[in-house]
Amino acid sequence: MPSAEWGVLIADDEPAARRGVRQLLAAFPAFAVVGECRDGDEVLASLDRLRPHVVFLDVQMPGIGGFEVIRRRTPERMPPVVFLTAYDQFALRAFEAQALDYLVKPVTEARFAATMKRLVRQLRGAAPASREQAIVVTTSRGAAVLPVREIDWIEASDNYARIWTGGRSYLLRESMRVLETRVQTHGFLRAHRRALVRLGAVRTLTWDGDSGLVAVLASGARIPVSRRRRTAFAAAVRGQGSRKS
Repeated sequence: MPSAEWGVLIADDEPAARRGVRQLLAAFPAFAVVGECRDGDEVLASLDRLRPHVVFLDVQMPGIGGFEVIRRRTPERMPPVVFLTAYDQFALRAFEAQALDYLVKPVTEARFAATMKRLVRQLRGAAPASREQAIVVTTSRGAAVLPVREIDWIEASDNYARIWTGGRSYLLRESMRVLETRVQTHGFLRAHRRALVRLGAVRTLTWDGDSGLVAVLASGARIPVSRRRRTAFAAAVRGQGSRKS
């Protein structure tokens, strides 16, 4: 295909699944399929031979599966990877393996288009090793991927953490301590014992006679800041503002 900018390798042991990806890719002429693989051994051989720009990689294949392909190749030597699977329970492992996206079969045209938009953005901009950090949660509709940069704040909720993004919330069975470790390098800070706030989401700090210092987020949420954290939290918010200006 003369107009194609990027080569695609499709790896799935099911011919119908490979054909499905081909059909969906037909709507994106900037991408051309340069090869198809049925198992992990073929993928490892094809990566050097075909040098694709992106790999659509099935999680479960005979012999070597998708995760083992990345482990043997190492994430640093992989092109952007979009995982394919019939099950959503592998979503967290997919993002820990630095996958660009994770598609549950059968894939809808709208979901595939969203993936291709992210893929084009990465191929035209960030280096392949630069993966967007995300948290994967399970919902009634399957797995939802929440980019860390879009999360407003996180609160403890019994044995769960409630993640707030864009006015919606999602439950994740993970401790606040573990979550804090995952997000603290992305501009999150404790407002009080049960709340982590993304500093970039803070619109203003205000004083409430009953609650004391309150962080008002762009979403409208109001998060009280505990007495012992006020000084550090306010300084961090001011620092965030100075970096933006």
